Amino acid sequence: MNFYKDLGYCADTFFVCASAALLLRRFARIPSEVFRKILHIILLCSLFVWIYTFQTWWIASLAALIFIAIVFPLLSLAEKLDCYSELLTERRSGEIKHSLILVFSMFAILNSICWGWLGERWLVLACICAWGFGDAAAALIGKKYGRHYLEGKLIEGRKSVEGTLAMFTVSLISVLIVLLINGNVAWYTSLTIAVLTAAASSVVELYTRKGMDTVTCPFAAAAVLLPLVHLWGA
Repeated sequence: MNFYKDLGYCADTFFVCASAALLLRRFARIPSEVFRKILHIILLCSLFVWIYTFQTWWIASLAALIFIAIVFPLLSLAEKLDCYSELLTERRSGEIKHSLILVFSMFAILNSICWGWLGERWLVLACICAWGFGDAAAALIGKKYGRHYLEGKLIEGRKSVEGTLAMFTVSLISVLIVLLINGNVAWYTSLTIAVLTAAASSVVELYTRKGMDTVTCPFAAAAVLLPLVHLWGA
């Protein structure tokens, strides 16, 4: 059946890229935070493959949930290996499994809304890009160049101004590119939507705790982007 063939193709793409990253780390000295974000980008880009491999929205969403059901027990077994957490640079036990569930569940829901309800699969990309690339930029720039920090009761630990600005900038660019390619509005309208979407995602990331930005940021982006796209006729 095409379903299993397409699911296998998506899974193979994900595992090949992840395996290549692990081999690279085995033979090259890659800083832990950089390697974490390499895995993050691989996961993000695998969602692009997911969106355009399947022909219908509900099969794509179903396949994401099935993928969780298959990979989760495999990761549970792999956690028994002594080198597992160090190899994948986990900050806490079970982080990879937790992230897998959050990312693919988020994708299944957003895909059902954007492609299933609204009929535009590219809107899924816009919402995901508002979080994914910006979050990676925030971590890398914040860790290396962060000098000014934000702290407070609602902020987990402290987060750098430089990292937040990096997330805003990269999110803006990512969303703008998706809008310019797929949207049906003037460039300045696309820019306005991208600015507001990136701002919402960046603010939500600042106040999100326990790694839940995987869910909160894409949905915050969707809450801003989808109404504006509908309002301005993209």
